[in-house]
Amino acid sequence: MTAELEIIPAIDLKAGQCVRLYQGDFGMSTVYSLDPLAVAINWQTEGAKRLHVVDLDGASSGKPRNYDLVGSIVQRLSIPVQVGGGIRELEVARQLMDIGVDRIVLGTTAIQNIDMVKYLCSEYDPNRIIVALDARNGFIAINGWKEETSISVRELIDQMLDVGVVRFLYTDILRDGTLTEPNFPAIMDLVSTKYHIVASGGISEIAHLGHLLRIGVEGAVIGKALYTGGIDLKQALSASK
Repeated sequence: MTAELEIIPAIDLKAGQCVRLYQGDFGMSTVYSLDPLAVAINWQTEGAKRLHVVDLDGASSGKPRNYDLVGSIVQRLSIPVQVGGGIRELEVARQLMDIGVDRIVLGTTAIQNIDMVKYLCSEYDPNRIIVALDARNGFIAINGWKEETSISVRELIDQMLDVGVVRFLYTDILRDGTLTEPNFPAIMDLVSTKYHIVASGGISEIAHLGHLLRIGVEGAVIGKALYTGGIDLKQALSASK
């Protein structure tokens, strides 16, 4: 069990706007702000110690589409920012690191280019590399969650541990954006002293954070519940200790 659960607000970028999807469906998006930078500054002001930013357009297209906006967020904030979405080339990963991104999140790349993951874990501190375990019914989905694979979550973890990865972000796609509850049994099965697990998907109330803390995950990425008011960030931060 971890002593404290890191609460990480999520900002999902689509066409320069702050949105949330339902179960990763690009056709079911809700716009919450036309100014993601202002949202990022607000979460920092509210007490967040880290921010999770996803370039949804990048995840879908395979190349970052909101790079300048990500750069503005990173440069204006004093807290660390982790970024995912469309990071499938080594040069893109380096550019993000160079502009001050604290951690990069790799999803599709972990399946399609394991050598790139291995290289990044050797070139940078492995703690700055997160591999996304984006799962639908226990199997990894890639390319903006649009393509199914036959690789199980456990198989991907084992492959990534072999190349130096130490941190994973687990998301149950069918829970994401639904405001139901996290897939606690699956998350519990993943927690291990060998690596760090950050949980995402379905977190909709403070009680869920207490459960995740007891399970022993390192952090919780919270999206829709913060935007709908289901979870108050300051209360979440207090409940995470």
